[in-house]
Amino acid sequence: MRRTTAVLSSLGMMVLLAWPGSAQAAPALPSSMASIGDSITRAYDVCCWYGDHPGNSWSTGGTSYDGVSSQYERIRSLDSSIAGHNYNDAVTGARMSAGPTQAQNAVNQQVQYVTIELGANDLCTSSPSTMTSVSTFRDETRQTLATLFAGLPARAHVSVSSIPDIYQLWQIYHTSSTAQVVWSTASICQSMLSPYRTETDRQLVRQRNIDFNTVLSQECAAYALCKFDGNAVFNYAFTRDNVSKLDYFHPSLSGQAALARVSWNSSWWA
Repeated sequence: MRRTTAVLSSLGMMVLLAWPGSAQAAPALPSSMASIGDSITRAYDVCCWYGDHPGNSWSTGGTSYDGVSSQYERIRSLDSSIAGHNYNDAVTGARMSAGPTQAQNAVNQQVQYVTIELGANDLCTSSPSTMTSVSTFRDETRQTLATLFAGLPARAHVSVSSIPDIYQLWQIYHTSSTAQVVWSTASICQSMLSPYRTETDRQLVRQRNIDFNTVLSQECAAYALCKFDGNAVFNYAFTRDNVSKLDYFHPSLSGQAALARVSWNSSWWA
């Protein structure tokens, strides 16, 4: 009987440890945040006219009635102290090599929360041979995170989003003659989207996409207050409606809304 009681007690403890309520509590909501990234986070070509539209950004955007519930807006709805303390440090066209500089900007702003969505331009080059190497990407990612955690406030948190699956964009739009013309005319992501690429070429780029996401996961894991999205953005099955009709590459308003939702669900406060 005594042995049975001990076994039941042990089982009960195991169940308790596995129960969601026993997981580490979410950190306090931040009163300031910044975004590190590229044209995706700048909401480039999101709608209506060409160029950056940071107010519509999935991360720090604050434009009302655009259908995008950004991470900033979600936090603000829970705690208004963050209002007006949202900084978009992303730069259209940036590669991971720009990460340390953007990270220093976030440090100078002394924000309590940073989102990172960076690396697509390391894939989207003129050809597969000109993509950033995995080792270089790792060094730059490591330096970016080191800059953040060396200079941000002690309890600042970081969320790292995976790079979207660019091959999926090819899959859903390569049969569109309009998209093909725009991609070629504007020289958009020719390593993947050029009509002269073979399937072997495209799979090489996709593998580099996967390798970069592995680097993001591994380097983020080195810090207790860094959270990778578990490839949630990469695995998201976006549709044609999620893609801008201005360039057939960047997220549309519905794409930014989807990115905000997917990234939030993988964040510290999901």
